[in-house]
Amino acid sequence: MPGGVPDVPGGVPDGAAPGASVSAVAASDIPTSDPLASDAPAPLTRPLVTELRLSAFKSHRGATYPLAPLTLFAGPSGSGKSSALQAYTLLVRLGAGEPLDRALAAVPGGAAACAPDRAAPDAQGRRGFRIGCTVDGPAGPVRLDLAVQTEPELRVAGERLTGCGRTLFTTALTDPGRRTVQAAWHTAGPAPVTRAPLPDDRLGTALLPLRVAGTTAGQRLVLAAAEQTLIALRSSFPCDPRPEAVRAFARGASRSARPGTGTGTGVGTGAGAAGPTGGVTGGPGAPAHGTEAARLRPDCGNLAAVLDRTSRECATRHAALVDAVRTGCSDPVDDVRAERPGTRVRPERDGPGDGVRAEGAGDRLRPEGAGARVRAEGPGAGRDDRIRPAVARSSGGGTAARAVLERGGTLGAIPVDWLGDGELRYLALALVLLTGPGVLAVDPVAEVLPARQVLTVVADGLDRCLDRRQSTALLELAVRMAARGHVRLLGTVTDATAAARVPGIRVLHLGA
Repeated sequence: MPGGVPDVPGGVPDGAAPGASVSAVAASDIPTSDPLASDAPAPLTRPLVTELRLSAFKSHRGATYPLAPLTLFAGPSGSGKSSALQAYTLLVRLGAGEPLDRALAAVPGGAAACAPDRAAPDAQGRRGFRIGCTVDGPAGPVRLDLAVQTEPELRVAGERLTGCGRTLFTTALTDPGRRTVQAAWHTAGPAPVTRAPLPDDRLGTALLPLRVAGTTAGQRLVLAAAEQTLIALRSSFPCDPRPEAVRAFARGASRSARPGTGTGTGVGTGAGAAGPTGGVTGGPGAPAHGTEAARLRPDCGNLAAVLDRTSRECATRHAALVDAVRTGCSDPVDDVRAERPGTRVRPERDGPGDGVRAEGAGDRLRPEGAGARVRAEGPGAGRDDRIRPAVARSSGGGTAARAVLERGGTLGAIPVDWLGDGELRYLALALVLLTGPGVLAVDPVAEVLPARQVLTVVADGLDRCLDRRQSTALLELAVRMAARGHVRLLGTVTDATAAARVPGIRVLHLGA
């Protein structure tokens, strides 16, 4: 219906979207020499989102974007880079079972902003948008298409799941007076199709594993297609490192370790960090205990707590992280580690003005000149006599970790939160690419072996605050990790120069 909520499309033209050009390098050009390649598993057929369709979403109309293991949207401001990732993340949230209103609340402008630009309501006053994706995997290519009505009230208008050359599942809004849609799925039994009402505020595909019995060949085909789609969508980590969140965590770590201030292992970030399924993982002054503190949030605010865990769990991965940070930082780097307070520190002076004394628990060294250093005293000082920055000392059972950059020689160590925004974002993104669902705050499909899942890192503004040297190094790391088959990257960049230098990156130029 022109100007209103479109029907679920039966097909979208193949190829790139109008106004978009594609540049890519053959997979054979991806480097394979990798010190981490020894633990790479044998190739498996894993569910992967290979196409994003924006039939009518914000500024996109009739757009089809092929997604490679490493895909970057590039273009000037206002070309639709971020909105493409917003549509992808919306599918991720709906695939995780979120209600439609909560999933759309994460999109800037909310539901109303998702309707196509300058699209007038139809005769019934209805407006909406259409998005979809294709997922390749063991069940073959599976297409998911979704139509959402945003006005006059928010609801799913229709949905279609197709695969194996047939329509496997559809929903339609048949009675606007009811808060349900009429669903029908392929059965191939005594009755060729099963019909039932489903809620109009959920993605129907996400409900199929709970509604389809799987007793006939047709039902098993529907379940295989739905599960393949959900696995691919849910194995995603929207990531936007916020330097201010890292610094807020460091300030909270110092406060939490002061006598009488509690024993938390960390604090949340300002307004809270939304998890991949919409849950808030941190709030104002909220302590992060146990496994929560050791799972990296989308804003990477708890970077220090995660470094404290990963540096102990896998020496090989930690060494790879140090190598990556060494490439992206201007000063020499010997190590990146997390320190837990528990020792008194005093400044060690090479000469007048080299440092000031850390007087009490939680007081960090305030350098007065180059070469300011401190040396540990107390328990453990004999075992590790390295020069280190002053950090908080805990009076309780729990301590807060603080990340430090060990620069060696006369440079000493500095807290990571003292780094500039570019180096902080580079460090956080490198850590994301080198880890996986067990470390990142994602909601993986527990019923599926991790070896059969591929994590897609979704990074809007990937090159924000980074110089070209850092962008190039980060993309080279992404290519190495993607070659292992466990990580994919979907991001946006303002400047595609660095991506053009790195083999294995597909760049989708918007607004060209």
